[in-house]
Amino acid sequence: MPYFNSSAIARAEYNPQTAVLKIWFVDSGGPYDYFDVPQHIYDGLCRAWSKGTYYNDHIRHQYGNG
Repeated sequence: MPYFNSSAIARAEYNPQTAVLKIWFVDSGGPYDYFDVPQHIYDGLCRAWSKGTYYNDHIRHQYGNG
């Protein structure tokens, strides 16, 4: 599970069998679960220069959070 050097997201974990992405935020903790997330979205988050911007643009409103 990678830890990020980000002011918004502390770490993330992805399970490819269930397509669940877990995100821990710097300010609000977590984990917060996002469902039916494709592998390429998780990979994009890991590669993104700005984790917070990538989250807002590609994850926040596109995938269910429980």
